Amino acid sequence: MHSTAHHVYAGALLSLQVAVFWIAGLQTAWGMPEFARRYSLSCAACHSAFPRLNKFGEYFVANNMRLPNWKDSAAKIDDDFLALPAYPPFAVRGQAYVQARDGKSIDPLTGATDSATTDFQSPYLVKLLSSAPLSENITYYFYTILAEKGANSTALVEDAWFRHADIFGTGIGMQLGQFQLSDLMFPREIRLPFQDFMVYRMAGITYDRGVLFDRDIGPFELAFGLVNGNGINDNLNINSPGYRRPDKMFDNDNSKTAFGRIGTGFGPVAVGLFGLSGKQRSVAVGNAGLDTGIRNTDKRALGLDLSGDFGGNTYWYVQYLWNAWDGFLDADPSRDYRWQGGFAGIDYIPSERWAFSLLYNHADAGDLANTDTIYEGIDMNSLSLTASYYFMRNIKGVAEINFDFLGEKAKTGTYWTGHLTKENYILFGFDAAF
Repeated sequence: MHSTAHHVYAGALLSLQVAVFWIAGLQTAWGMPEFARRYSLSCAACHSAFPRLNKFGEYFVANNMRLPNWKDSAAKIDDDFLALPAYPPFAVRGQAYVQARDGKSIDPLTGATDSATTDFQSPYLVKLLSSAPLSENITYYFYTILAEKGANSTALVEDAWFRHADIFGTGIGMQLGQFQLSDLMFPREIRLPFQDFMVYRMAGITYDRGVLFDRDIGPFELAFGLVNGNGINDNLNINSPGYRRPDKMFDNDNSKTAFGRIGTGFGPVAVGLFGLSGKQRSVAVGNAGLDTGIRNTDKRALGLDLSGDFGGNTYWYVQYLWNAWDGFLDADPSRDYRWQGGFAGIDYIPSERWAFSLLYNHADAGDLANTDTIYEGIDMNSLSLTASYYFMRNIKGVAEINFDFLGEKAKTGTYWTGHLTKENYILFGFDAAF
């Protein structure tokens, strides 16, 4: 994660701000209220508006999600070699919405259409979170989704990692576990709009399993990581040695995906350059591109991100991502495919009660257009307007409207693919953490 970049002074600024907040009696937390309970503080210091982080919140995360007095909140045990939380460190986040939308469910193979134009989406999401410092340098963090988008009784773990802040005294941080590659640019979990940063999902740079190393050198933020490259769902049974062996490989091929980011600041503007190189499975011939092929194909991505603020209550951010998927479709393995996309957003927070957001998503399927596959649906051109009203620091009412500027596409090939229906929607609801 990047801040607005004067990291040469980050340590001194962190210590100063911690002292100021303690003296002023202000309140601190970042992604979950558990931090508020642990330090007997609130959400205003780390969040400009929940869940968006302010500068101090970014420094809190960079400081391994802890304040210097973290041991004061540990259980009082007569053992200097043990630092347990004083109580089970859990928090809950819940979301509930009412939505009306144009989008339909269309079977790419048959064209069969289902539609529900109005929808009670409650609960939309129920999430259980936990985090605590375990030693001077090690922190853990995880959350599990107990219900999401109408899928009940199935728990899904997304973020789940250990982080060591100073490997072998080198100043290099290491994070091992399950995380989003895109968090190096703009973490999706702390965005204000309901609408997503869609290019991250389309490019497949969200959740994966691996390791991430990072270090600040002067004004530069450096991060480099390796992940399995197959997300968090695919795995491989180990069955060749014998019968009913109780193990799996989390990866399903022999390749790893390498990625990294260099970030710095130019005055009030933070700038980052992201790169990724790895493999992905090809897409089988026919069947609208729904079936996975058997070949490993080259995948590369290059991204530019910029962010800043105007006067402390208006924040802006921009992301561009270029993608190269070589030999991706089995229909023509010799053909390489290029596509690009990005987003731009503005968050305006005039008071502790109100926050307003604008998010523009754009993507161009490029070489994947007219391939008669679901990847034609990468095309996107939408604008989301969001208003959030805070009943309390940790619960807000949300109203959002999304405008789709792409026209509906008529069926041109064998299958029903591409932008066949509009994506306009209007949404109202609640978002709370406690």
